[in-house]
Amino acid sequence: MKRFYTSVATVAVEGGFGITLDGKALKTPAKGPLVVPTEALARAIADEWDAQVETIKPHRMRLMQLASTALDRVAQHHRAVVDEAAGYAASDLLCYRAEAPQDLVAREVRLWQPLLDWAMVRFDAPLTVTSGIVHVVQPAASLKALKAVLLDLDPLTLTAVADLTAACGSLVLALAVWDGRIDADAAAAATLIDETVQNERWGEDEEARDRRERLISDIQAAGRFLALLKG
Repeated sequence: MKRFYTSVATVAVEGGFGITLDGKALKTPAKGPLVVPTEALARAIADEWDAQVETIKPHRMRLMQLASTALDRVAQHHRAVVDEAAGYAASDLLCYRAEAPQDLVAREVRLWQPLLDWAMVRFDAPLTVTSGIVHVVQPAASLKALKAVLLDLDPLTLTAVADLTAACGSLVLALAVWDGRIDADAAAAATLIDETVQNERWGEDEEARDRRERLISDIQAAGRFLALLKG
């Protein structure tokens, strides 16, 4: 789609803030009102629209995508999204440690264990750690406690947390970003530690690098979305 508007602005509306294109209210893909709770998020979405040049490229408007998903889908299917995100805790990335090489083992302990310790204290949700890929059953009370956190999130916040969970393969990492325990860059580093160690030893091909960069971009976008929701 070619760019069809000249000016982009934000405006205070009932329930929060919206965006206008040439004075007309921007809507979601499902034609619903695009209203977000903070002016900071509205301005950032407006900046994405303003940054489009001749052709509109939706994949470069990650904040718009997240907001639209929240308003069009997550608001109507809140419980299903919670169930999907909560399911990651049963096989959370941080609970499955490498057995070798020792450098990777040590880095995982250094990056991952403090976050599991934090989750245990913050949410009363201790999780069991194992080495290798054999599945370990997590405490039912811990899974319930983590799911309860998700159930309390509004659709916009839940969308970003669910997006982070899927990208990181870890509900603990996603909640740590949401709660301000770590930032998105730290979450990306923790998610990709295995690849990082492998790349240091063997190098990285172009396809793997592109995949890694896309994943980091997704994590950063969701982290930024959460920060903007706080104003």
